Amino acid sequence: MAAISFEVEHQDQETSARTGRLQTPHGEIQTPIFMPVGTAGTVKGMKPRDLLEVGSQIILGNTYHLFLRPGHELVRQMGGLHKFMSWDKPILTDSGGFQVFSQAELRKITEEGVEFRSYLDGSKMWMGPEESMEVQEALGADIIMAFDECVALPATRDKIQDAMDRTTRWLKRCIKAHSREDQALFGIIQGGIELDLRRAHLEELAELGLPGYAIGGLSVGEAPEDMYRVVHDLAPRMPAEKPRYLMGVGRPEDLVECVAGGVDMFDCVMPTRNARNAQLFTTYGPLKIRNARYKDDPEPVDPECDCHTCTHFSRAYLRHLFVSKELLGSMLATHHNLAFYLRLMRQMRSAIEEGRFSTWRKDFYTSFRRGV
Repeated sequence: MAAISFEVEHQDQETSARTGRLQTPHGEIQTPIFMPVGTAGTVKGMKPRDLLEVGSQIILGNTYHLFLRPGHELVRQMGGLHKFMSWDKPILTDSGGFQVFSQAELRKITEEGVEFRSYLDGSKMWMGPEESMEVQEALGADIIMAFDECVALPATRDKIQDAMDRTTRWLKRCIKAHSREDQALFGIIQGGIELDLRRAHLEELAELGLPGYAIGGLSVGEAPEDMYRVVHDLAPRMPAEKPRYLMGVGRPEDLVECVAGGVDMFDCVMPTRNARNAQLFTTYGPLKIRNARYKDDPEPVDPECDCHTCTHFSRAYLRHLFVSKELLGSMLATHHNLAFYLRLMRQMRSAIEEGRFSTWRKDFYTSFRRGV
């Protein structure tokens, strides 16, 4: 029996947007969905019950960080990542590739894998496809990602082609090393912003018959318009009966545009990282809570939001917490931002189901671009 199953429920008639149900060993996920990022086995500032309260259906764990600390063997010994962090819903782990390749000056790439230095103590470490599979199998996530080579853009066509070809070879090694039947291995499509390379890579990977596919190598320095162009061309060509995952994206408007392009799954650190930096997302656009104009503002962060932060605290109080460097400020801001993102996904699912996605999309932009 396959680790996951996916069924498309509604297909929008005017765009490539769709809703679906993704069954995993730890429960069902309604798509399109946003996955909060729990880098080191925790979504910063959020307890598991808080994640449930804001509507999280699945979270993401980071293989690279968990490999370095506390170590995958310890997590395995503690019963796997679900038990270790007390989260009984689905988890997806990335392969560690993106983080390794982000350390341009600290790594050395060979056909076998990548040598890199630990950001903790500078010690030499090694990761290749087999090691990534070993770590992810020890962590025990429901969905695991193939080890890929991610190229920062802009890059030459030759460099993009080389990374794409190596990603395919590494994927085949991941498939060979992957042994847990209760984990679904997704392949990652590379190719930069070159549509012909993206299509060719998709064709190669689709032949391998994996349970799901991701678009990697975007949101790495290209213009949003280039990202949308790639997604709108590529996602509808991806196997219709498999979940489509866009990695590391993004801003609220990116989610809307890429759902319109046919994407089912997203993850990004933006809602949590921006919250810690005092930027909150609202129906009427981003709000920088440290701004002096909020010093005596009795309004909630977003009058349209029913999250715990917005129903209990004022902008003035949140500003006070950030100015005073109180830990609670980041926690309340994170709670709100994740609630905003997950409500945005629910709104899109409802709009697609009811055949009004295009109208909803226009209304979203009218509000979001208005400004707070």
